[in-house]
Amino acid sequence: MQPISRNKLKSMIDGDASFHLVEVLDQNEFDEFHLPGARNVPFNDQFDDRIASLAPDTSDTIVVYCKNADCPASAKAAQRLEELGYTEVLDYEDGKEDWKAAGLPIEAPTGSAPR
Repeated sequence: MQPISRNKLKSMIDGDASFHLVEVLDQNEFDEFHLPGARNVPFNDQFDDRIASLAPDTSDTIVVYCKNADCPASAKAAQRLEELGYTEVLDYEDGKEDWKAAGLPIEAPTGSAPR
């Protein structure tokens, strides 16, 4: 696992790079707001099966993130991905709060204002 900066992640998203962007928080957190194009795979007892469905090829690049730098979920998920044999795992350690604070685009449910 390697850390990835906000700027590098933004350039990957903007450049239409081929990778899986995964928020590892629960559904409620994901629904509040998430990064553009992110998929929700909570780091829980179903993580292994859900990530295998999303990214069956262990050579795929996967970027995980959670709420902020104090949130341990993305680091734990990244470690688990490596244990499962994934070879290209990146952790956006500063998380979605950093992304939003930088004024970058987010996705939120229609008709709701993200906090």
